[in-house]
Amino acid sequence: MKSMNNIKWHESTMSKAAEWSDEGYEAWLRFDPLAKSELEVYTDWCSEIILSEQSVILQAARAELIRGIASMLGRKPMVKAKPSKPRYLFVGTLDCAELEGLIDKKTRESLQEEGYLIKTVENPEGSCIVLTGQTDKGVLYAAFHFLRLLQTGQSLNGLSIKETPRNRLRMINQWDNMDGSIERGYAGKSIFYKNNKIVTNVKRIQDYARMMASVGLNAIAINNVNVHDVETKLITSELLPYVARVADIFRAYGITLYLSINFASPIQIGGLQTADPLDPLVKQWWADKASEVYRHIPDFGGFLVKADSEYRPGPFTYGRDHADGANMLADALEAFGGLVIWRCFVYNCQQDWRDRSTDRARAAYDHFCPLDGRFCDNVILQIKNGPMDFQVREPVSPLFGGLRHTNQLLELQITQEYTGQQRHLCYLVPQWKEIIGFDTHASGEDSTVARIVEGSIHGRPYGGFAAVSNIGDDTNWTGHLLAQANFYGYGRLAWNPELSSEQITEDWVRLTFGNDKTVMETISRMLLDSRTIYENYTSPLGIGWMVNPGHHYGPNVDGYEYSKWGTYHFADLLGIGVDRTESTGTGYTGQYHDIPSARYESLHTCPDELLLFFHHVPYTHKLHSGKTVIQHIYDSHFEGVEQAGELMQSWASLKGKVDDTRFTHVLSRLEEQVRHAKEWRDMINTYFYRKSGIPDERNRTIY
Repeated sequence: MKSMNNIKWHESTMSKAAEWSDEGYEAWLRFDPLAKSELEVYTDWCSEIILSEQSVILQAARAELIRGIASMLGRKPMVKAKPSKPRYLFVGTLDCAELEGLIDKKTRESLQEEGYLIKTVENPEGSCIVLTGQTDKGVLYAAFHFLRLLQTGQSLNGLSIKETPRNRLRMINQWDNMDGSIERGYAGKSIFYKNNKIVTNVKRIQDYARMMASVGLNAIAINNVNVHDVETKLITSELLPYVARVADIFRAYGITLYLSINFASPIQIGGLQTADPLDPLVKQWWADKASEVYRHIPDFGGFLVKADSEYRPGPFTYGRDHADGANMLADALEAFGGLVIWRCFVYNCQQDWRDRSTDRARAAYDHFCPLDGRFCDNVILQIKNGPMDFQVREPVSPLFGGLRHTNQLLELQITQEYTGQQRHLCYLVPQWKEIIGFDTHASGEDSTVARIVEGSIHGRPYGGFAAVSNIGDDTNWTGHLLAQANFYGYGRLAWNPELSSEQITEDWVRLTFGNDKTVMETISRMLLDSRTIYENYTSPLGIGWMVNPGHHYGPNVDGYEYSKWGTYHFADLLGIGVDRTESTGTGYTGQYHDIPSARYESLHTCPDELLLFFHHVPYTHKLHSGKTVIQHIYDSHFEGVEQAGELMQSWASLKGKVDDTRFTHVLSRLEEQVRHAKEWRDMINTYFYRKSGIPDERNRTIY
């Protein structure tokens, strides 16, 4: 494996980056000075760090502890091989000699590969707080957790914290292109690429690796799943040395690097006449290519593949199926321990809007369920959370319940493509909690998405979470400062899906803005309410897509209504919605198991918030709330604008409690959100008033 000796530890890992400290660059790793009341007890424990082992990851853990403690306590801790004080921090793996006899056998055996323990123990030298794990990755995660305890003012008395990640793979997908652009990026340019080259100043990449590791993420694909000509060459000898340097940086933080690949690479860069996955020459080409990649990056994770989707090449060209394509790549990677992550976002993107029998929502299930059990064990199917495309409200994809013999990865979208593009506040953790808690009933009650993707329901070896990043080169990383909470929350949920939205939210606010009670409660409530607010003034009752085509920002009710993409609402003068029932519609409801299928099939039991996703109903249809559909549309859009204004007022109340730079930035974003919410309200309400001819019961202004 390549040495880390050529990686420079930038000063930003050891001291605060003053030029960015008030603009959000440090995100939740600010490590602001603590109150005097906390200094004495924390200093007593943290003035000395005992670290006897050496590895690149333990070097990172050491650097993070020194940086964080020095910044919070105003005093740099000493790092030694043996203690000279009665209280100290001990940092090392469970295998180190110093922990022999101090950690009981049961605890040792219960910690999995990346799990960790933070424990106060007594030993002949005195008392110490042990930060340990089965591996150095676990130790790094323990170090970040310990720093969170200090940041949030927690007691260090009698610590006994044991954590093990629920998901083996906790991944980020960068949709970055080598020209520096980011597909669906709303926070500036790529931090990886510029002018079709990998950047040479890696400081920001290293800081990104720190952020990822601090929330327990362990994998990253660094290029867009839509692999264009230049990015196709990332697996060539021309660019692999540069990719290897990026892998070195992430390796130091326990993060494995993956690449998105072009299925047609044997033709485009290999000189072959075909990319047929069953052709012996193609198989050999990929085997040779895998060998070349691993010579440069011995711990390379594998390939992420978008194939036969939205004009991307794939096995369909040769009369083959997805299992043929994925297994060919899996065979090439198997000898090296590599994985194939095969995306299930496959559908007919040449749909005739006149044909109401074709349903895009059915596509993933129809394509992949018949192949269940045919994929190699080192193939993971990456499945979007919903059957459509990251809408603010859609049901959970039935494919999670449909597959029993195939590894599964839940794909989420942190970047807010359809949820305000990081110009609107829309905190996604509550939505994600609904998704991972959805009971598929695939193996009886409590067959939740969380349990399926972790592998425990069907005993699968691989699984976990993947998410499309919202990171760019804006100073604060995410464009909207508060959008950092989505990245942080994703990492925490990928590690432990049982964490509550409230706990994650409070932690992020405290880490980012400090422990002032008013600040914590105000920002937490803003975040937790924001998804409902955004839904109120945009998409009613499970109808999505009412956005401007192409860039997807702003209201356009019929923007996609007569298009090829299969994203319809079917509104006419009588009613609205898509009939996806088995009895009279597309049959989509039948893709779920009995209990959720029956719930969605019936008008009487279908949840209001998904009514128009599953049913076409008259505007006068009464919801469970007692309102008619049309009145709900009117009311929710007026309420959404009022609520957006309340978000702005809540933030304004924090003036003087948040530093001026961050306060002004967030206020400007919220002001834009209020203006834009009014545009949504007026366009949606006017459209449906003109369509239905039914006036608002409250006689408010509709144009």
